[in-house]
Amino acid sequence: MTEPLWTPSSTRIAKANVTSFARALELQWGVSLPDYEALHKFSVDEMEKFWLTFWDFADIKAETRGERVLIDGDKMPGAQFFPDAKLNFAENLLTRRGDNEAITFWAEDKVKRRMTWRQLYDGVSRLAQAMRAMGVEKGDRIAGFVPNMPETVMAMLATTSIGAIWTSCSPDFGIQGVLDRFGQTKPKILFTADGYYYNGKSHDSLHRVREIVSDLPSVEKVVVLPLLDDHPVVSEIFGAETLADFTEDFEAGDIAFEQVEFNHPLYIMYSSGTTGAPKCIVHGTGGTLLNQKKEHMLHCDAKTDSRVFYFTTCGWMMWNWLVAALSCKASIMLYDGSPFAPDGNILFDYAAKERFTVFGTSAKYIDACNKAEIKPRFSHDLHSIQAILSTGSPLVDESFDYIYRDVKEDVQLASISGGTDILGCFIGGMPILPVYRGELQAAGLGMAINVFDHDGKPVAGEKGELVCTKPFPCMPVQFWNDPDNARYKAAYFEEFDNTWYHGDFVLKTENGGYVIYGRSDATLNPGGVRIGTAEIYRQVEGFAQVQEAIVIGQEWKGDVRVVLFVRLSDGTELDDNLVGAIRSHIRQQCTPRHVPAKVIAITDIPRTRSGKITELAVRDVVHGRPVKNKEALANPEALDLFKNIKELQED
Repeated sequence: MTEPLWTPSSTRIAKANVTSFARALELQWGVSLPDYEALHKFSVDEMEKFWLTFWDFADIKAETRGERVLIDGDKMPGAQFFPDAKLNFAENLLTRRGDNEAITFWAEDKVKRRMTWRQLYDGVSRLAQAMRAMGVEKGDRIAGFVPNMPETVMAMLATTSIGAIWTSCSPDFGIQGVLDRFGQTKPKILFTADGYYYNGKSHDSLHRVREIVSDLPSVEKVVVLPLLDDHPVVSEIFGAETLADFTEDFEAGDIAFEQVEFNHPLYIMYSSGTTGAPKCIVHGTGGTLLNQKKEHMLHCDAKTDSRVFYFTTCGWMMWNWLVAALSCKASIMLYDGSPFAPDGNILFDYAAKERFTVFGTSAKYIDACNKAEIKPRFSHDLHSIQAILSTGSPLVDESFDYIYRDVKEDVQLASISGGTDILGCFIGGMPILPVYRGELQAAGLGMAINVFDHDGKPVAGEKGELVCTKPFPCMPVQFWNDPDNARYKAAYFEEFDNTWYHGDFVLKTENGGYVIYGRSDATLNPGGVRIGTAEIYRQVEGFAQVQEAIVIGQEWKGDVRVVLFVRLSDGTELDDNLVGAIRSHIRQQCTPRHVPAKVIAITDIPRTRSGKITELAVRDVVHGRPVKNKEALANPEALDLFKNIKELQED
């Protein structure tokens, strides 16, 4: 075994929530759980006992839990946890009513605000009443085209207090990107802000909202949250009101929390495959609450005095994960804007001033700080930080070195991995375990993960496919507009029988941790944000100069960069003007993360005999890997065009 970079103190282990929880299991069930390996084994071998005890340990608020913990536990999909329970998600997050701080918010260095628990509760109360008054009911969809600000949290909680379904994306999405998502889920209310700050500049949102609403006939009301201006002008948008005007007729009072079924839809998230519009992944109320609270309490050691931060937008599942820390009576720290505005120190400024206990960010951000030689260990008081979390892409070895050398020596560094599909982690941190260079610490409690080869056989000491062999509460309950569950089953359960196939290429180490080598499917993953190739094709192929295109993710310097290959029309050259136009259009209609790092002209694109382009085969050639199933290609000779391309060896 290698030497750990960090080992928890005996005091920290003794005081950890997970230590107390293990003792609770021992007392209730008469078992011995001397270490994390034993605890994890119990959590997957005795799932019903594990989740029953955690429900009580976590003080889940519910009208009823019911007697049954799990039915059809041998079926994936099909298993159901707590099938008789009735509860409300927002009720479990609005856990305090006093004047303690619930939310702190920075929009770069432009806006700094605080919201107490009382202000949060009262704001949710008034907003929920206003929504009910205009006819919002259980099961309605409510959308947010919103920055990561306190009023966004309030809007989500008001939505879920009614039993309605929240769905969101960040305001840097282009019009088509928003319509591709909300056009499928048909929201009744659209929350937006008047704009947002990024890289020191203000950006208006309302001009795009006008166009979005014109193509979303389901929207009956637009509620504008103030960020750039205390009194935004909304008169030009059909059905629009400011938040103040929308709620002015309602007095704060006790919230009428709608009690819903355990699997009642809570969130709709968006994740794209390689063709068609983004898939709409529906997550259930109870499973999301139970698993996210497990991760905050046991894997992140969240407590009443915790101050939890994650750098995220409302278009990434880490926003949904972050706000769940409220269920632990912890305070959440929100940030919106560029992590490098006005300089690369702003997140560390924020952490020091507001005494973060958990600092969450992306692997790409950590790598950028390292390359920029930012050394907050020597310039900032970061004594309060107990854990640094990283996700979005694998955290490279050099980033582990950077954290312990230049950020903080005594800290748990937890690279975590899961995603939009489960709104949580399969593998993550564990505060009672050591940290090893380049490794994720441990499998998540209740997650029966394994590593399979292509034949569905477990492998040890070698790379393989990340799978989960038993059900878990936060499996999606369905895909939206997928009545026979065909797309849902195809996404996770067709690769291996009765087993969740996640699409990550992983290795379990001799230390009991894991190394992730990236996605094993064709979905792009720059900076950890999953992007469907079809979203890019839709924009690129609108150019008359482009006959067709193929896009892949190239593994590059510990991350993934988007590479776009284009087959041009006759007489067209790929000059700087065309490349700039393509990139600009993709940025405007999708997001900055969709913009290709490289645009390369190619004369042919390989396709299957049925006419489908073969992204996986191209990606394998670019990375020097053998291509399987060449016999399925109509023009396998086209693969040779993608070998040893000079531009792909350069920044």
